[in-house]
Amino acid sequence: MNKLAVLHEGHNAYLDETIHQYSQLKTFNDTTHKITWCLMNSTPRPCFTPTLLDDLASYIKNIKLEMAHSNGEKYNYLVLGSDIDGIYNLGGDLDLFCEAIKTGDRAGLFSYAVSCINVLHQNIVHLECDLTTISLVQGDALGGGFETALASNILIAERGTKLGLPEVLFNLFPGMGAFSLLSRKVGTVMAEKIILSGQIYSAEELFDMGVVDILAEKGEAELALFQYIKKAKRSANSYQAIRKVKDVCNQISYKELFDIAKIWTDAAFNLTDKDLRMMKRLVARQNATSAT
Repeated sequence: MNKLAVLHEGHNAYLDETIHQYSQLKTFNDTTHKITWCLMNSTPRPCFTPTLLDDLASYIKNIKLEMAHSNGEKYNYLVLGSDIDGIYNLGGDLDLFCEAIKTGDRAGLFSYAVSCINVLHQNIVHLECDLTTISLVQGDALGGGFETALASNILIAERGTKLGLPEVLFNLFPGMGAFSLLSRKVGTVMAEKIILSGQIYSAEELFDMGVVDILAEKGEAELALFQYIKKAKRSANSYQAIRKVKDVCNQISYKELFDIAKIWTDAAFNLTDKDLRMMKRLVARQNATSAT
């Protein structure tokens, strides 16, 4: 998707390139609808590289500053999507995982996990600002990619996209918020079932389960986004109040994510050589996907 993709018939908007430059993000503003767009484009693989995480942390900081300087009036929505066709994000940097485990760099791996939850928690609490975060999933979202999509206040996914948590395939678990986020949507029993199955689900299946909030037709995720914004604008008081109610009822503390990240790091260092070989095979798949 590129910035021109948001110019659907009936939704023309003035798009303003932001002054901030990022190496693995594309950002721009829709001043008509008060949306800040953030599109991921990481290399060499479409996963959460350290560079992408740094870019996201910097972007979040800049948006919070812009909101503070405008008395919270500049944006109503933050949309997180992808600039890679067919892929939202394939999750953690598995190559980094393997290298950290092989070299015994526990501190480095935990630092990576903390960088992930720092970004994810800001998404959950909508940057501690009066705005709504929206994940626009127009391609595969696996592992940490799925966790990030879940962390937004609203998850929009197109029919045919695949989402899942395959970490159990290499004897690990998704440690950056999956259980916490899924539990609040579908309950703890179903959350555990989804995680331990390693199954990849269609957007349609997850919509029926209540995980995906809005199911869009193929190629129409942006249209679904603008339709949601139109409805929210008509009943702005109701929508804002419900978001606040969800903040109260579905709280996920930073400490909860931090403690789980510690468990995840410990579990990573229990992986066997067989598990690491499987992880390497998945790295090769990420590379192959990136090359297509």
